[in-house]
Amino acid sequence: MNAGTELVPRFAVGEGYAVYRGPTTDSAFHRHAAFQIAIAVRGEVAMVDASATHHRAVALVVPPMARHRMLATVELLTFFVEPHCVFADRLRERCANGITAVPEMCDLREEDIGRAGVCPSSELDPRLVEALNTLRDRSVPMPSLAAMVGLSPQRLRALARHQVGMPLTRWRVWARLRRAAEELRAGRSPADAAITAGFADQAHLTRWMREMVGLTPAAVLPVLRGHSRRAT
Repeated sequence: MNAGTELVPRFAVGEGYAVYRGPTTDSAFHRHAAFQIAIAVRGEVAMVDASATHHRAVALVVPPMARHRMLATVELLTFFVEPHCVFADRLRERCANGITAVPEMCDLREEDIGRAGVCPSSELDPRLVEALNTLRDRSVPMPSLAAMVGLSPQRLRALARHQVGMPLTRWRVWARLRRAAEELRAGRSPADAAITAGFADQAHLTRWMREMVGLTPAAVLPVLRGHSRRAT
C-alpha cells in the first residue's frame, strides 16, 4: 500500500466462512460460534483470553466459544470458519485448546478457505452437519430439526455440545448474525436487518453482536457499507 493511500476495509461472506480485511480497534470480550483465524498483514496480531493472558503472533487461531478480546491492529486479515466444514477439521486437530499461534497460516488466502468451505466435515456426525447447515439457512424449531436429521432433540443437543463444543441455540444466533450482516451490507437499516434476520429488535441484535463479535452494528456498518460501495 502506497503512503497516503487510504485502506478500504473489506468484508465478504462465502460458503462456510466470512472474511474481513482492514484495521481493528480494541474489542469487548466475546465468543464466536466459528473458528477465527486472525492474520496480521503488518506486524503482529494481539489478543487477550479469559484468563487475562496476552497472545501475540503473526497469526492466531481462536476456537469456537473461547472468550477473548481483540487488541487494535493496523491491518488485519481475519477468517471466520464454520465448525462443520472440512477446513475446520484441520483447525480442530491443531487448535482445539484455546488461542494458538499458527505462523504456518500467515499466507492463508480467501481462496484456500473457499475451496474447503464448500466441503462438509469428514469428522463430525453427518446428521449434525445437516442440522447446522439447516439452521444456517433458516430457522427451524428444535423438535422439527431433530426429526429432519433422524435424532431425538436430546441426542441432537448432546451431539452438538460434544462435537462442536456449543449448544445449537448458540449456532442459531450466529447464523442470524450472519444474515444480519448480509442485510446491512445490502443497505438495510440496523432495525430492518435485525427483524429480517430473526432478532426481536435492533437492541436484541446489538446485544448479541457485542456478545459474539465484540462490536456493535454501528461499529461494523461503515465496513459493510464501504465494501458495498467499493464493489459497485
